[in-house]
Amino acid sequence: MFTVILTQAIRFGLVFLYGSTGEIIIEKSGHLNLGIPGIMCLGAVGGCIGANLAVGSGSTFLIILTGILFSMLFAGFGGALYGVFTISLRCNQNVTGLTITTFGAGVLGFWGSKMGRLNTTFYEASKSFTAPMFGDNVGSDWFSSIFLSHGPLVYLGIAIAIIVAIILKKTRTGLSLNAVGENPAVADASGINVNKYKYLACILGSAISGIGGAFYILDCTRGSLEYVIEAMGWLSVALVIFSLWKPSISILGSFIFGVLYILPHYIAGVSFADKELLKIIPYLVTALVLIIISFFKKRETQPPSSLGLSYFREDR
Repeated sequence: MFTVILTQAIRFGLVFLYGSTGEIIIEKSGHLNLGIPGIMCLGAVGGCIGANLAVGSGSTFLIILTGILFSMLFAGFGGALYGVFTISLRCNQNVTGLTITTFGAGVLGFWGSKMGRLNTTFYEASKSFTAPMFGDNVGSDWFSSIFLSHGPLVYLGIAIAIIVAIILKKTRTGLSLNAVGENPAVADASGINVNKYKYLACILGSAISGIGGAFYILDCTRGSLEYVIEAMGWLSVALVIFSLWKPSISILGSFIFGVLYILPHYIAGVSFADKELLKIIPYLVTALVLIIISFFKKRETQPPSSLGLSYFREDR
């Protein structure tokens, strides 16, 4: 059972990793996007539509590629919509984010009622996502079962998190994005196109988060439509705080959140009510981390200085 729990923790943790990696990119630009749960719902819808369109081709690569591209397209649209309201129109970021979440959840509910009749097709498409990337003969030992038995999107999510961490810390683009999030006025004065970086972060970050929604439906639940993506989106936002706005830490954090998320389902003799109560543990852990970092005023453990604040160039 221990091997099964760890294997499932990695799989479900990757949903959180996709969501948190995208949100970290957005927050690094100074925008607090509470629309991530809705954006992940949009990504789920897009991924299902894309995979469904390509399932007739019989090509595993094409099914996966189309599913990813459509999920990024739908989620990127949600991010662009959020950007228009918060960057160009300077609307309140919290209100806009919650509106996007409501919109995304509504779209998933609408399409879900229609797509529910196509679950057989989705199940066929999900086989391409759940097929072990390293083949079916990877071995039956614990190491192979835990680390080598997953579909390609698991390893893609880890790779994306590592690449994002390197870009944010080592490249000119990443450093410019950090500057925009810390002090947009100074970044603007130094010649950085603040709005361009903000839009880029909102759209790209949302697109990455959207893959998490598609991954949940087409891999974790093997083609069935379940409406818990919104809840997993909120956990992804919590993971951003837990990981101290660092994608590299979020890789480990996503695994921890994955364990905490699925553990109640494997505890024998626990009532349904108690299982639901245990699901709040990740939120409590995040609150504890937030309390701890509030006592240590180190710059590297704090969020971007302009997080949640709209930038008015005229006030520079």
